[in-house]
Amino acid sequence: MPQDLSGKTILVTGASKGIGATIARAVSEGGAHLVAHYGSDRAGIEATVAGLPADRVHTIAADLGTTSEVDRLWKDAIAWRGRIDVLVNNAAVMRIGGGIEDSEEAWDRVWDEALRVNVLAPARLMRHAVRHYLEAGGGVIVTLSSWAAQRAPGNPALLAYATSKAAVLATTKTIARHYGKKNILAYMIAPGVVRTQLSVDAANAVGGEAVVSAGLAMGEWIPPEEIGALVAFLATGKVRHLSGATLDINGASYIR
Repeated sequence: MPQDLSGKTILVTGASKGIGATIARAVSEGGAHLVAHYGSDRAGIEATVAGLPADRVHTIAADLGTTSEVDRLWKDAIAWRGRIDVLVNNAAVMRIGGGIEDSEEAWDRVWDEALRVNVLAPARLMRHAVRHYLEAGGGVIVTLSSWAAQRAPGNPALLAYATSKAAVLATTKTIARHYGKKNILAYMIAPGVVRTQLSVDAANAVGGEAVVSAGLAMGEWIPPEEIGALVAFLATGKVRHLSGATLDINGASYIR
């Protein structure tokens, strides 16, 4: 059963595919007004919002690797309905490369992109959100991190990705700790292996899906719909004192 998100305006980054597309549909089905961000995949975002109420959907294209584009995304998102109640930081890049044994060129390229898209962009959006929430009387932030930020990745070529996901985790924790008294709630989700193309690509780099699945407690990958449902629940703000928590969703494959 969908969560009741009626009256809320929710910005979801990276909504054109994978986890982001599932989150976007989940919050829209709960009655929220959806601001669906995408990079350049117009066909993907159209597939995401197909069938959703047109009057409750606003799509925005923006390159999260460019600071001015990040600022424009927030400005355009606010302009649609005058407020944002929930920011879902989902967009990220995961390049298989830039590891210690790779070339200097690969290291510089992959790390630069990972830090710009996975750290600086969501941190800047969170800064915008917190400043907005301080004026509005509160709001919610949900950040998608990764179990790689806590257990380290299974492939050393994902070093930049894991590091970036740890950084955005720390940013969100700091906001949760210092702005909770202002009714600003911040939650983190750390997924394991989710059924997305990114996970397929990562699995292929270490021997294929069967190899990865063999190491999972449930022997199966996480359906992205479960993450969508979790984000929709957090967006309600019903459990305020869960703010600051990192919610593991990995099928008991990594238990802290």
